[in-house]
Amino acid sequence: MKTPAYKYIVVEGPIGVGKTTLAAKLAEHYKAEILHEQVEENPFLSRFYLDMEKFAFSAQMFFLMSRYQQLKKSNQIDLFSSCVVADYMLEKDFIFAELNLNKDEFNLYNDVYRMLQGHVAKPDLVIFLSAETETLIKRIRKRGRSFEKAIPEKYIEEVNEAYHRFFFQYGSGPMLQVNSNKMDFVNNEEDFSKLIEKLSTRIRGKEYFNPLGSV
Repeated sequence: MKTPAYKYIVVEGPIGVGKTTLAAKLAEHYKAEILHEQVEENPFLSRFYLDMEKFAFSAQMFFLMSRYQQLKKSNQIDLFSSCVVADYMLEKDFIFAELNLNKDEFNLYNDVYRMLQGHVAKPDLVIFLSAETETLIKRIRKRGRSFEKAIPEKYIEEVNEAYHRFFFQYGSGPMLQVNSNKMDFVNNEEDFSKLIEKLSTRIRGKEYFNPLGSV
């Protein structure tokens, strides 16, 4: 096991890209603390996918407060005494807010978000897992979560586009964009080893990782 070049790593990406699975595998490899996003605990999420206009604000505010409280609590952990890997960052909440909320809802949400964002630690590396929308749809259907069955494919495409816009402009710290279309980090150790080797050196600014994968 190589010592990671970073102490606080965030794995991010759109619905179905595999960020939670990769984050868990990285945490296991580095013997790191793991922070998992609390998705299924959101009582409004399944209703949101059935009626997005009606439940967007409720679902969004639950996510914002849940993510903030968990990340704020993690500040009590000495993030820089050992490696921490998370499968989300607070900024991702803003991606969905812009996509899902109407103007008045977004203005109210934004006021709350701005008050909270300065009180959580920032990652010193973000891994952005990217994939084509078709790949995301296949992975979502394969994992078979009941509350995801109602997600329209058009919405998955919109989320994917929103993530790419966000990370195209991202400048808050080092960011590695990983093309995951042909990568199987769980079942193929060679794929995972390629990523670990890449992470063994410092990422400077924004870099792209597009190796030949096993899929």
